[in-house]
Amino acid sequence: MDLAKRMGISSAMLGAAFMLIASVAPPARAQVKPGDFITDANANKVKNLLPPGDYLRVLHGMTIKVEPTELIEWPPPYKEATEKYSAQVRLSGDHRSLVGYVAGQPFPMIDPNDPYAGAKVMWNEVFRPISTDDYDLRFFDCDETYWGKGRPFFEINDDEIGHYAGYNEVGRTEVDPIPIDPDFRKTNRYYMALLYPVLAPASDRGAGELKFMYADPKRENDIWTWLPGPRRLRRLNYSLSDSSGGLDDYNPNHWEGWSGKPENYDFKFLGEKTMLAAIDVHHGVDVRCPTDGGASHCPDPWQMRRQYIVEAVERKDRLSSPLFSKEIVYVDAEADFPMFVDMYDRRGDLLKNYTSWMNYSDKAQAGARIAIYPFKRLFQVGSSTQNIEEGISGVCYHPSPDAPTRDSWFINMGAVDRDWFTPEAMAAAAEGGHALSGD
Repeated sequence: MDLAKRMGISSAMLGAAFMLIASVAPPARAQVKPGDFITDANANKVKNLLPPGDYLRVLHGMTIKVEPTELIEWPPPYKEATEKYSAQVRLSGDHRSLVGYVAGQPFPMIDPNDPYAGAKVMWNEVFRPISTDDYDLRFFDCDETYWGKGRPFFEINDDEIGHYAGYNEVGRTEVDPIPIDPDFRKTNRYYMALLYPVLAPASDRGAGELKFMYADPKRENDIWTWLPGPRRLRRLNYSLSDSSGGLDDYNPNHWEGWSGKPENYDFKFLGEKTMLAAIDVHHGVDVRCPTDGGASHCPDPWQMRRQYIVEAVERKDRLSSPLFSKEIVYVDAEADFPMFVDMYDRRGDLLKNYTSWMNYSDKAQAGARIAIYPFKRLFQVGSSTQNIEEGISGVCYHPSPDAPTRDSWFINMGAVDRDWFTPEAMAAAAEGGHALSGD
């Protein structure tokens, strides 16, 4: 299927868009070819093809296998929703919020000369095709370790979590109710997400996080945590959204890369660039890198991918003392998924790097019996948040290599419903109730 048909726009419109992009963003000079194997010894070949944080990862031992670029198709229901509804979508008068959104991609055409292109890219990222209705990852596992070339793996901490799940009330394309859950009219929630219960270590058993994102631009995300020590719920202030709740730096604003509330940011579109990214590693359980202390996933295949690059700066009128001076978000232009996020401290120095590893398949992993689909779709199978200053990496496995089942990612299958996404359900799981074992 060609790109114009996949995006639901005419070939003439698409051609005009590419001509416009080409006039302001010449393609990156090819420095690698399929079959190349990148290590710290030849890292200079990819210095301009990676974000600064990932170039540092290579210098610290992460390796890359370069392979040919492939087309990442949208799920057909998402494509159909884009064709049906995208023409009615626009930004609000202050150019921060969505108006008229129902389902599919909000903005199929990104004009680099549009002063609000950055906001449009990030709204596309919010309503991306990877999971439009619901998802449930069972047996989520994150290690903390030190990075370093040739360093042996040393586990500082290991969090095993029963469920990482989400439920969209708007933008639904595959599971009834479609396209909007009637509950949205009462709650005004775009989506809900959870990460609970912690199964190990024993000291954190039962801990969890729960998040609601609202359509109302003035209403902050609701975030709750369950604290296993005092055995009580705590509602977090939004100012803590960039901070980890103890789950290996997997904080509420950076679940799956970037998940902040768009109205709280000023976005600047920095351009489009062809870069290396791990969009299809060809396996459903990612590997621990043996050459960087286990701080990433390698050796994995990476491809040359078109990335939209957006600068995100938290608004001082929303958050008076943000943790980051800016974040540079690299969004895959086909998948609308954040492959990288470089986060800079208040001095302007690179503080953290988030990297995604994806798999493109019709099943969660080889041997799956339930999580099988009639078309290929993306799964995030690995991630890592590297603290550059401290040298500590929180590297996550989606799912755990030790998961007891090959059915792990359940995407748009109705595996979870709204009842999972309440503070009471999180507390019940912590006390040994619903889903404690991850089943």
